[in-house]
Order: sequence, then C-alpha cells, then structure tokens
Amino acid sequence: MSVELKERWLVGKVELVMAVRGYKDGEREVWSEGVDYVTSRAKSDDKILLRVITEPRSKSGVIGKDVVREMAEKLRHKGFDTGFLIGKRFSKAARDEMRRKGIKMMSERFMPLFDPKRLYFAMQEYIDALCLSKCGFLPSKESDCKGKDPDGHYSCKVRLINDNAAFHFERGWTDLLQRDFEQLIAIHNAVNNGEDGS
Repeated sequence: MSVELKERWLVGKVELVMAVRGYKDGEREVWSEGVDYVTSRAKSDDKILLRVITEPRSKSGVIGKDVVREMAEKLRHKGFDTGFLIGKRFSKAARDEMRRKGIKMMSERFMPLFDPKRLYFAMQEYIDALCLSKCGFLPSKESDCKGKDPDGHYSCKVRLINDNAAFHFERGWTDLLQRDFEQLIAIHNAVNNGEDGS
C-alpha cells in the first residue's frame, strides 16, 4: 500500500495548509517514514518543509523526539526558513522539542487555526478550477450553474460543497468550513488523477 493511500487524510491536511497559506506546489519526496513537501510562498523566496510522518518508528504509532531532532537538522542544513511536522500523534517530549526548535505541529487533535476569510477565499480558487475542469466554464451567476435544479436537488458535489461553505462561512463555523475545503481537495485530486470526483 502506498504511503499516500495509507494516510491520505494527513496528505489532505498538508494540501489544505498549502492552499490556505498560499504555498506553491513544489517538490515532493517519498521516503521510508513518510512524505516531504518542499515549497515556498507565492511572493517570497522562503523555503518551507512540510514533513508528513506516515510510518512512525514506535509500535504505538506515537512520533518521538528523535524525529523532531532529525527534522531540525534538515531544516538547518538545507536552509529552510520554516518547517511543519505532521503526524497522527506526538509524544510530550516531541511537542516540547518542536516548541524549542520552532517547528510547527499538525496532528489528529491539533491543526493550525485558519482565518475563515482566507479559508473561504482559497476555496473559491479550487471551486473555479473544478467548475472549469468538470463543466468547461465558470458560471457568472447562480442560475448558470446546472449543479442544482429548481427544486433544490444537487447533481454536483462541487456545487453542494460551495453552497455549504457559503453557509458555514456566514455563520463563522471554521471547523465545518475546513471540512468543506478538505472535501474539495479530495475531489480536485480525484479529477487530477483521472477519476470522476463526483
């Protein structure tokens, strides 16, 4: 089983962070314990490492301090400006070491807080790209989209997610907005892999 199939949700979190923070697509390197994404901001030369641990060394699946130290060394030796370490669970010693080394953490229980406005506007770029790839055009008004019939039934997941996201954004429900975005990323990846994505 490939690394990405085994821990697809972790990879989805990375893509979410990259989209919301405006990181460019960059190099991707699969290694024995996970996947490294080397990226930068669209308008900057900052070099950023997002390291996803999909195969923790410990039998318990908890990521330890040694992994953090290795990442800190890589950040220092390869000239990275920022680093994110992503995994299911981290030991307390690993979390403390990340704070000391200035490495940002993402796990099942902890995700960075996103500004709802940035999240929502980043989603719109994915929605536009999906409308173009699935339907061949960007609707200029709501009635141009055929993904929802006059009776309110949806035939398009992208339209459904878009409408849900608008509702969640209006209410300030960032967790649900984030889930909407993760669903869009999954559809986007399916379409890019030649799958239907509907």
